[in-house]
Amino acid sequence: MTAVFDPLRLSAVSLDVMAVNRGPVQGVVQRQQERLAQLLDATLKGSRLYRRLLASSTTVATPLRDLPVVSRAQLMERFDDWVTDPRLSLDALRAFTADPSRIAQPWQGRYMVWESSGTSGQPGIFVQDAQAMAVYDALEALRRCAPRPLARWLDPLSLAERIAFVGATSGHFASYVSVQRLRALNPWLAGNTRSFSIQVPTPELVAALNDFAPTVLATYPTAAALLADEAGSGALRIAPREVWTGGETLSPTVRAHIEQGLDCPVRNSYGASEFFTMGWECAHGHMHLNADWVILEPVDEHQRPVPPGQPSCSVLLTNLANTVQPLIRYDLGDQVTLQAGPCGCGSPLPVIRVQGRQDDALHMAGRGGRPVTLLPMALSTVLEDDAGVFDFYLRQQDDHTLVLRLPAAGEAGQAAMDRCCTALKAFAKAQGVPRLRVLPELGLPVPRGRSGKARRIVACTA
Repeated sequence: MTAVFDPLRLSAVSLDVMAVNRGPVQGVVQRQQERLAQLLDATLKGSRLYRRLLASSTTVATPLRDLPVVSRAQLMERFDDWVTDPRLSLDALRAFTADPSRIAQPWQGRYMVWESSGTSGQPGIFVQDAQAMAVYDALEALRRCAPRPLARWLDPLSLAERIAFVGATSGHFASYVSVQRLRALNPWLAGNTRSFSIQVPTPELVAALNDFAPTVLATYPTAAALLADEAGSGALRIAPREVWTGGETLSPTVRAHIEQGLDCPVRNSYGASEFFTMGWECAHGHMHLNADWVILEPVDEHQRPVPPGQPSCSVLLTNLANTVQPLIRYDLGDQVTLQAGPCGCGSPLPVIRVQGRQDDALHMAGRGGRPVTLLPMALSTVLEDDAGVFDFYLRQQDDHTLVLRLPAAGEAGQAAMDRCCTALKAFAKAQGVPRLRVLPELGLPVPRGRSGKARRIVACTA
């Protein structure tokens, strides 16, 4: 398998990233302006959809604030007109991502492809060429862990570490695709980096991690908290030097629980399918946005800008690295607060606070009354991959009953509900919950916040 990789581009971007790290804020702003102009030039030349959306007077010098806001549904509906490479076809890419045997294989030998989860009710497919992947690689290597920048430069792919990724491995998801791509790029990583599915029973996952003995654990906060519990009980016997978290909200309480249970620091990150690595925490514990390559505009419910220090309703993303699938003022849906003033670490990059996913882990009654934890990322993966349902609301009623709400009605809604119930019960049984009840609610709206994103999995409050 030929990996999508451009070593010259990676070297150039890496040198630039290091220069930004040591430079002034003005250097970040200048790079934003230059890269935005390049993005607009490529978009105006290659994207039929954007040429229709943008005013005829739009040029590479048009201020970002004067451009229209776009949504995922709007772009996915016209995918073939959206992308700048006419060889990219949504139907062909959907067939590609429907095949799990092709995970992390390059599309047409030149694109990495991943699919998003459906937290907004609309799944997406995203393609990255070698130029975009070089940006993500450089940002991950040189900004992932601030205390040892020289070590990261000398060991950009973490060859000295044993990295365990614990996540969703059943589909073409960005994190899993990226891990598998790195393993294909370097044979050493194939032995020192492994992926572990969050959908396997917890004892099986614990045994596999004990056997691998990772020095770095990369996973979601809810999964890390579960593994901290397993370490506290003596079942999990690993000694990681760091835990990398992302994909969900990491509260101070959960962070403290993970650090105490696994006896190591937690480094939190912020990323999305739309831009893989938007930010990492510095040594001061602040999340720095990679603003030299991505622009985030915090906005209110009317898509008006909000000032620093005020939480947004949503955030508009502009990806400065990807000219094949342009994302300009894209409504990401996350709640972000831009912090005023510089960070004490000395970085010129802005500090942000992110309110990400807040789905709950569900604590159910297993065989013999033994408690079993069903992780939210695993549950959503089961419903999306196995049942093909992306817009849902799953609420725990008690320790053996879930209430599943789908907005669809009629025969189609009932068929979707049947698939969901079958998938949930099979998953729960494999996890050690043999008598799961699923109560259906059809034709009812999924509760959403002002941003339009749903809190999809809610634990019992009793």
